[in-house]
Amino acid sequence: MTRWAARVEYLGTDFRGWQTKRDLKRIQAALEEALSKVADHPVKTTAAGRTDAGVHALGQVVHFDSGAARSSYAWLLGTNTHLPAQISLRWIQPVTAGFDARRSALQRRYRYVVHNHRARSALLADRAAWIPRELDEQAMHRAAQALVGEHDFSTFRAAECQSNTPMREVREIRVTRIGEFVVLDICANAFLHHMVRNIMGALIDVGQQRQAESWIPELLAARDRRQAGVTAPAGGLYFVYPEYPPEFALPAPEALWFPASGESKAIDPP
Repeated sequence: MTRWAARVEYLGTDFRGWQTKRDLKRIQAALEEALSKVADHPVKTTAAGRTDAGVHALGQVVHFDSGAARSSYAWLLGTNTHLPAQISLRWIQPVTAGFDARRSALQRRYRYVVHNHRARSALLADRAAWIPRELDEQAMHRAAQALVGEHDFSTFRAAECQSNTPMREVREIRVTRIGEFVVLDICANAFLHHMVRNIMGALIDVGQQRQAESWIPELLAARDRRQAGVTAPAGGLYFVYPEYPPEFALPAPEALWFPASGESKAIDPP
């Protein structure tokens, strides 16, 4: 048996999330069906992290075991042939038996994208949240720094979260403006159910001056989901990539391309 690691990219709009529940509208189920056709035997995958319905991924990483004699290129080409257009393997390679896509990850990164413009974009539907009212991204960034470190994130945890503990360590968080987009980038050792979307929902209230910057540390201290704002829409969230020890020799993460960092100032600012 050989253990394989693969990077999976997907547009989650038409899917009911990552995890298999005997439903090909789950991304994991569609991926395992395609891999099984190439392997000519049932294949089960383990992912770096689960994503909810409507959430996208630029660099989800999975591992699986197979005794099939296939080259990396055969796996890549054959699997993508059997996948729907919204899911694609970007690379695949053999790894040591000790690699585990979930347990070996040192940290994970997410990006949340808001299209901050008076007019909604048809092409960005379900790919970015649309907020027509002007956002103060600098206030959002300052407020977000209260979340850095190891904390009890109960305020930002979905009621149906199955994690045994609400403790998580946010290692980096920043809010920036890229043209007409406001972008949240966050890195943590792991995430709770809806954690990023709930954080962004609260930060949007700060950015619209509905709440003071001091509200974010107050929410964190409250440890009460009922005190926070609404959950930001799923379509703006991207699982960027997990990071692994260099000993596993996985390809370096690619530069983020959405939104492009070189975009110019918005033509029609909000």
